[in-house]
Amino acid sequence: MILINVKFPVKPEFADEWPEIARAFTEATRAEDGNKWFEWSRSVEDPTTYVLIEAFTDEGAEPHVNSEHFATMQQEFPQYLSATPQIVSEQVEAEGWGPMGELQVD
Repeated sequence: MILINVKFPVKPEFADEWPEIARAFTEATRAEDGNKWFEWSRSVEDPTTYVLIEAFTDEGAEPHVNSEHFATMQQEFPQYLSATPQIVSEQVEAEGWGPMGELQVD
């Protein structure tokens, strides 16, 4: 699977609105056949930074970046951002989430 983490530096005046700004893109991506998950989190250290954790099947990433909603995102998101998002994108052996070996809850 392809695991992607992206930090989005949102302009302060749009930080509280970001989940709604990103809603259409988020919903369209989650509906893709090759999407495994697509989850936003807000940094507790910098409230203007949102972190996107997403995963796709090996076959799902290319259709995602070639989709109409991805092209729309590329056009619309920059006006809300203070800098270029930073990304880590890697092919990983896992196929999904698994239990953490270092911490167990009974």
